Amino acid sequence: MSAGIFDKYATLKGNYDSLMATSPRNPFGVVIERPLSATVGIIEGRETLLFGTNNYLGLSQSTTAQDAAIHTAKTMGVGTTGSRIANGTFGLHQKLEKALATVFRKKHAMVFSTGYQANLGTISALVNKDDILFLDADSHASIYDGARLSGAQVIRFRHNDPADLEKRVARTDKTTGARLIIAEGIYSMTGNIAPLKDFVEVKKRHNIPLMVDEAHSFGVLGDHGRGVAEMQGCEDDIDFIVGTFSKSLGTVGGYCVTDHDEIDLMRLCSRPYMFTASLPPEIIAATLAALEEVKNRPELRQKLQENAARLHQGFKSVGLNTSNFISPVIAVTLEDIPQAITFWNALLDAGVYVNLSLPPATPDNRPLLRCSVMAAHSATEIDRAVETFGTIAKELKIV
Repeated sequence: MSAGIFDKYATLKGNYDSLMATSPRNPFGVVIERPLSATVGIIEGRETLLFGTNNYLGLSQSTTAQDAAIHTAKTMGVGTTGSRIANGTFGLHQKLEKALATVFRKKHAMVFSTGYQANLGTISALVNKDDILFLDADSHASIYDGARLSGAQVIRFRHNDPADLEKRVARTDKTTGARLIIAEGIYSMTGNIAPLKDFVEVKKRHNIPLMVDEAHSFGVLGDHGRGVAEMQGCEDDIDFIVGTFSKSLGTVGGYCVTDHDEIDLMRLCSRPYMFTASLPPEIIAATLAALEEVKNRPELRQKLQENAARLHQGFKSVGLNTSNFISPVIAVTLEDIPQAITFWNALLDAGVYVNLSLPPATPDNRPLLRCSVMAAHSATEIDRAVETFGTIAKELKIV
């Protein structure tokens, strides 16, 4: 008798059932019934502070972007009904690609329907089964899935460790296939910032292209908001920059920017690009408007950095275990899953929403309460979140 279609998930079901038996609510099914602003939403019928949305600049509620989307939906419709290589390329798509290339000071840009697909499509277009990928061990799931789709050999190096990357790259110097190094700017779970400048030195010594995912750092770091590569002064040495519109820009979609003229070949061999309906025009219009705000309102980045430092220092002051990096992603590390579930539920009961991240999705197999701070948060909102964390941590005898 053949196995049932869901039999393979028996372990997962056991873990899920165990979690649900100890939690009064599903931590992976929280519904924000209505956002009242970028920082406050209605959850379970009450006003709740939002510290788990990745809405770093608060632009999901931008009136400029809203107006652009409304006008475009009325004049151009709400969808393209096709992929970019079929009938789904509108003039707005090309306008956004030119705008992104200009912002990043690169020659070319390629827009995808999601940030996840940007990694899937870029990686699988650049390498195949004869090639080698060097991935940071803490890489996002979309990077690992892009590697799997490509069929390339994957060699992982220790998180944020240029020396380990150097050692592993050197062992492959005599291979005949192509090689590609991939890192992220800000790591989405912990908020750790990559030493991209050191990775660039490895790339140069071994003549290997380097791809960087700036999903969580675009609009956030650097004098012009271009991310960690700008902040560390190594932008010109990054071959491919991938990112998303769903964080700082507040919409949805993804992109790859590069100086390589072969980008039109990538369009023809990137299956996630070729076989997915393109972004609808109102989303493109809203993204273009948000991109202008990122360019023209540097005070948002300054305020975001101040708020990130305030939340980070606040957590440290009440004795919570966080990374030493100060970025808009600040994760509190806990010791075990039951403790994390209890803490997360108590936070939501107290009107503070954060993300609960559980093993094996976490870097060191310990649960995290992952917070994302915004430029839109007030000092009062941040201090309330810190006070709530501190009170619950004391009640649970964590500090």
